[in-house]
Amino acid sequence: MDKDILIEYLPLYKDALFLTMKIGWQGILLAFVIGLVGSAILYFKVRVVKNILGVYIEVFRNTPLLVQLFFIYFALPKVGVQISAEACGVLGLGLLGGAYMIETFRSGVEAIPIIQSESAASLGMSHFQILWHVILPQAISISVPGILANVIFLLKETSVFSTISLMDLMFTAKDLIGMYAKTIECLFLLVVFYLIMLLPISIIGAVVERRMRYGQFGD
Repeated sequence: MDKDILIEYLPLYKDALFLTMKIGWQGILLAFVIGLVGSAILYFKVRVVKNILGVYIEVFRNTPLLVQLFFIYFALPKVGVQISAEACGVLGLGLLGGAYMIETFRSGVEAIPIIQSESAASLGMSHFQILWHVILPQAISISVPGILANVIFLLKETSVFSTISLMDLMFTAKDLIGMYAKTIECLFLLVVFYLIMLLPISIIGAVVERRMRYGQFGD
């Protein structure tokens, strides 16, 4: 392994890491919002919207992100909807993650004993107040492991962004390997930078999960 090559390629991987994290976290934020809204729709049992939401969840959970990105990036312009590569990445990741987040929040909501909703209703709270003040805070706490797993999953899924010409980590590695054939060095840096991006989340997530569990059930 050539150390000089590693040092030379570091700035390229650093720029790719920033772009990957920028798109990744924007997509995750969108997924989180979709998850909250979707779980609220399921909680209120809005019939027509609930059925549409069910179709959305099944479609996006059972098709690869690569296919979804191709559809957004190549098919939408055919009907007059122009979208940049970065916006495509954010939207694709957000829609995929939203489908998983809805199911994660739904499981958290269903874990709350019905007696709590009934008790809140007996105090005169509206359905929205019950959801916002009673159900969601506990559901999010219960859903922390699932949320963290989804975050890591979505950040790893950014590896397919290279297919729509985004200069992410995977694109940078493949480009450098193709031009200079420094396979070992490029793959080593790829692994290192993915660890830099994901390992802190795993460690922080484990700490947060433990604290949330103790806060809810006691030590």
